[in-house]
Amino acid sequence: SITKERTEVILQGTSSLDPNDPTAVWEEYDFKCKPGDLKRRPCFITPYHYRLDWLMWFAAFQTYEQNEWIIHLAGKLLAQEEETLSLMATNPFAGREPP
Repeated sequence: SITKERTEVILQGTSSLDPNDPTAVWEEYDFKCKPGDLKRRPCFITPYHYRLDWLMWFAAFQTYEQNEWIIHLAGKLLAQEEETLSLMATNPFAGREPP
């Protein structure tokens, strides 16, 4: 154990035209191996790990200014770049307009 509490970075998008609207539905991007859904079986790929998922864990200990790559990742998810989406377990906007 490294810390007693687990902080997570969660990436979400919405199809709402006004993201500040209280009725906006926010949908989460799931990662392949990053802890998330408690009902999902843990990823086990020893001795390797998914680098993006690993970086997300460390990013939770810092601010986004210290991890500028998160801003670039979010931009690529907003643009629905296939190469970036291939790193994710799910794309909640598959077959729909980008968030």
